[in-house]
Parts: sequence; C-alpha cells; structure tokens
Amino acid sequence: MKKRVLQISAAISSTFTLLAAITGIIASNRLMYVKKKDEDLILERETSAKRYDEVWYANVKKQEHWIESQNGYQVHAVFLEPHDTQRYVIICHGVTETKVNSFKFARMFESLGFNSVVYDHRRHGGSGGKTTSFGHYEKLDLQAVVDQLKQHAGPDLVFGIHGESMGAATTLLYAGMRDDAAFYISDCGYSDISEQVLHVMQTTTPLKTPFALKLAAFFMKLRDGYHISTMSPREAVKSIKKPVLFVHSLPDEFVLPEMSIEMHQLKQGPKTLKLFDQGGHAQSFNENPEEYTETVKSFLIEHGIIAAEELERTASLPIDRAESEKEKTS
Repeated sequence: MKKRVLQISAAISSTFTLLAAITGIIASNRLMYVKKKDEDLILERETSAKRYDEVWYANVKKQEHWIESQNGYQVHAVFLEPHDTQRYVIICHGVTETKVNSFKFARMFESLGFNSVVYDHRRHGGSGGKTTSFGHYEKLDLQAVVDQLKQHAGPDLVFGIHGESMGAATTLLYAGMRDDAAFYISDCGYSDISEQVLHVMQTTTPLKTPFALKLAAFFMKLRDGYHISTMSPREAVKSIKKPVLFVHSLPDEFVLPEMSIEMHQLKQGPKTLKLFDQGGHAQSFNENPEEYTETVKSFLIEHGIIAAEELERTASLPIDRAESEKEKTS
C-alpha cells in the first residue's frame, strides 16, 4: 500500500513538474518572442495617417548607420539632419513597432530645431537580436547608439532621448545606468515590467495569479540570461538627475497612467508630468499632436535646452521645406 502511494505521489509530482515546465516555456515564449506588427502595415498606417511623409524622407539630409551592439549584433539607425546643429534627440519606439513609428516624433523635434536619430530595437525592423527583453538588453543597444552619435557629432553635442512604451522604459533604464543626456521624455512607459505583464495577463487572459509570471521569469532567466525583476524603471528614476518629462494618456488601459504618475513622484530634481485626456496606449501624440508639441516645447524652454526666441526663427522651416518639396513633385 505504501509503495502504491509513493508511486501515485511520484506520478502526480512528475505531472505537475511537466505541466509547470510547459506553462513556463509557453509563457516565456510569449514574452521573448512577442508577436510583432507587420512592417509593411506599419508603413502603410503611418503614411495613410500622414505621420510619415515619403517626400520629406526622400529629401531630408540623412545618414544610415549599422551600429555594433555589445550584445553581439548590429543595430540599424538613421541619423536625420535637417538642421546645421549639434542638437539631437534619439527616439526609441515601442515593442512590436519599428523606427517608422518614430518619424512623427522626428518631425516634431525638427520643428523645434533638433536633428534626430531613429533606430530599430533588437529583433525589430533591420536590427539583429533573437529576443525581446523589455529594456534589459535594449538599454545596452541604446548605449551603443548614444556612443555612435557622440562620435558622429563631436564634443559640442547636446542630446536628449525620447521613448514611447517599451522605448520609454528603455530610456529610463539607460538614464539610471548612465545619466549623460540633457533631457529625457518618457511617453506611456511602465514602471515595472513584472507588474505590467501581470496586469496584461489578468485583464486579457484566464490567468489571474502571479504563478504563471513566476514560471515565465524562471524560464527567461534560464533561456535568455536575465530576470525580469531587473526591468524596473521606478528604481532607475530615483538616480536620474537630468530633467524628465513624463507623458501619459488617462484612457490608457494597457499601461496604466498611474505608472507614470508614480515615477514622476519618485523622480527627484527637474521633472514635468503631462496627462492627456484623449488617447489610448501610445496614442498621446496621435490624438493630441499640437498639445503634445507645445508640452515638449515648454519643457525644453523651461529647462534651458532651447530658447523661445530661437524657436521663432526655426520652427516653421521644416514644414515650409516639406511643403515646397511636395509642390515640386506634384
């Protein structure tokens, strides 16, 4: 009888272990290999919404760069240089997107007198890398992009970093590691990836407990070399001394606005929080382009990055140039 009980216990234990392993592998796969949007559809979406202008891109001064990451692959970046200036902004797109989604922000910063750098995160667009790590390895890729920009622009470089969603988390994680930019903009970033993944699981799947997340974290550590607890922008912001603009839309149900509110509260020193009444996740600019631009402009003026009188001379130039190029081709 005792032997029978032991056999049953062993069978139950083995079955549970197998199910846990299967669950952990499936859950970690969904995170590491998160389904990306079709690149052609991204381009079509941004073009039809007039957030990407083919004529502008064809005519703007630019340089393509393949940047070696310390993670062992190349990062594809484009340096957009409409202005004769050493003032740049690096733009980090969100998960499942590509650098095409960053062009709208590049145009915004162009109107504010900045050149820009748009690039693809690992495993997105033209960049290498096998997995998505939600900021862990991405912050090191961002570091490589920053280093390349410093080499390209020279000692007079003044730069900021703008990130949206995962790009915002990557921006803050980088800043917590190496706070060398003049400013940072965090648009709808999560404060902690573990809490974010659990929120998504509980609102979009039948899984309501943290057990599946713990299994996923365990297998991600085994398979990809890091634990998701290391992706905590809320901890990173505590050590950032440079100005940070936190942006979020109140209707965002994917990454809750409370996460940006929390990080704004934790951040010491210069900071600004802007909450928009319209727009879902990563839609603050799309739904409120003029107010978004004015928010960024005011933030940059307030912290001495740009001067108001300088904007009066340069703000309309990119738009006028783009319109004139359209007229030539029409």
